[in-house]
Amino acid sequence: MPETDSKLLLTAGEAAATLSISRSLFYGLHSSGQIGPLPIRLGGRVLWRADELRACVTAGCLSRARWLQEGQR
Repeated sequence: MPETDSKLLLTAGEAAATLSISRSLFYGLHSSGQIGPLPIRLGGRVLWRADELRACVTAGCLSRARWLQEGQR
């Protein structure tokens, strides 16, 4: 995780590694709305904000509906 600690934006693979899960599980959680933060698109890439992922975990791994409802984004 040290390499992703200083990054602002993470690929799905980096986000998954940060969460200690596989990339396929990360995509499944994202697709089903079980991961709160939505990705952003930058230059044709899909990236997640590292600070949002950390905040989501700190808040108890909120679902997307709760994450958005609580005004996290």
